[in-house]
Amino acid sequence: MLAIASQQPGALERYGVTRAEAERAAWTIDGEGRRLEGAAALNRVLAELGGPWSVPAALYRLPGVGPLEEALYRWFAPRRSRFGRFGVTPECDEPGARCA
Repeated sequence: MLAIASQQPGALERYGVTRAEAERAAWTIDGEGRRLEGAAALNRVLAELGGPWSVPAALYRLPGVGPLEEALYRWFAPRRSRFGRFGVTPECDEPGARCA
């Protein structure tokens, strides 16, 4: 798994994601080109991490849970800057980051 900031030069073009799409949601794109966004993408990352992280990822597949998570994601995403970064420094804020 590789995490790439959408602000890195050429990242959006390389993966075929528009700026509007990148600003709207988190994305995962696997080796076969399958694209997931929003809560589906976050749950894919959790599943890939494995171990205890796979438990919340599995919940996404339960009837009714996926649509609820997607609704929560759509509410949260445009407001994410109002929330702290949960102690995480964004990649583009790191010294020496190559972000536009």
